[in-house]
Amino acid sequence: MIEQLIAEATECDFKVALETKKPKSWLKSVSAFSNGIGGTLFFGVSDDREPIGLSDVQKDAEAISRLIKERITPLPQFILKPLQEDGKNLLALEVSPGRSTPYYYKADGVMEAYIRVGNESVIAPDYIVNELILKGTNQSFDTLTTDAVKKDYSFTLLEATYLERTGLRFEPSDYVSFGLTDKNGLLTNAGKLMTDQHTVYNSRMFCTRWNGLEKSSIFDDALDDKEYEGNLIYLLKSGSEFIRNNSKVRFVKEAQYRVDKPDYAERAVTEALVNALIHRDYIVLGSEIHIDMFDDRVEITSPGGMFGGGSIQEYDIYSIRSMRRNPVIADLFHRMKYMERRGSGLRKIVSETEKLPGYTEAYKPEFSSTATDFRV
Repeated sequence: MIEQLIAEATECDFKVALETKKPKSWLKSVSAFSNGIGGTLFFGVSDDREPIGLSDVQKDAEAISRLIKERITPLPQFILKPLQEDGKNLLALEVSPGRSTPYYYKADGVMEAYIRVGNESVIAPDYIVNELILKGTNQSFDTLTTDAVKKDYSFTLLEATYLERTGLRFEPSDYVSFGLTDKNGLLTNAGKLMTDQHTVYNSRMFCTRWNGLEKSSIFDDALDDKEYEGNLIYLLKSGSEFIRNNSKVRFVKEAQYRVDKPDYAERAVTEALVNALIHRDYIVLGSEIHIDMFDDRVEITSPGGMFGGGSIQEYDIYSIRSMRRNPVIADLFHRMKYMERRGSGLRKIVSETEKLPGYTEAYKPEFSSTATDFRV
């Protein structure tokens, strides 16, 4: 039974016994599970998943409920389940992903929010706490109104690109209806990211073509090195051009024609860059998207892990639920036909790559994420 419950748990921790004198040892996991995708704490179970048993399940259950109510704020949703395995009494504390993030551990005059990094619960850095605050108030970075006035900026690239890709003019009223300004003409963060001027410092992209298979000194081993900043459409086009200029298109002669064999599928590159631009975390100070090209691969890394918590390695990309960190930007790119239906971007990267002549499983795109970044 316990193996099945462990397999079904989104995240899990194990405690041989309930620690009541130093409850932070397990309450930090309650905070982290609530701030992420949920999880289960198994009491009476060792780290190697062997059932040890609890001497007084009822007393421990009461203490767990009391300590969560006293030391986790706001109060998370949780369920306590008594279990039996090999005649031994255990407890499973199932913690649901929270809607009122961040959830703090509070005691001894401190309040700390925790997140999961691998199999550990660690203190959330400030920028993740800020994102959790936005999430808990049903806001996002790109929807926040700034003090920048629309009339002080230009949007030539946005309007020209919108006309080119949709056949429609970008009307003055669209700035409000698309969420780029408020009714008083103040730009949202999404609006600032679409100006011709560089108004959001973190809106940057660093591109490097390395000589070899690994990173080294940028002065000695970079064959090409570019830095771009500004409008998101400009970053998308610049990143695509950098990859194209540092890629090769080989060809094979057939009887009546030739077959081009590019290093990378252009549509897959676009999807990967769009994914990086619309899902990245713009709150992280001094952050930027990185494109690193090597002799055998290209890596695109963006700030911010999975928005809902967890890591992409834990998911099946063919059934993953779409969660948008920056919904206004995502909607705008969708309107401009840079992305297809929501949640299909990673699948598109794979399917377009599979169409390349000579494709084998060795060339299948790989996805990885941590609490702080996402890499294709």
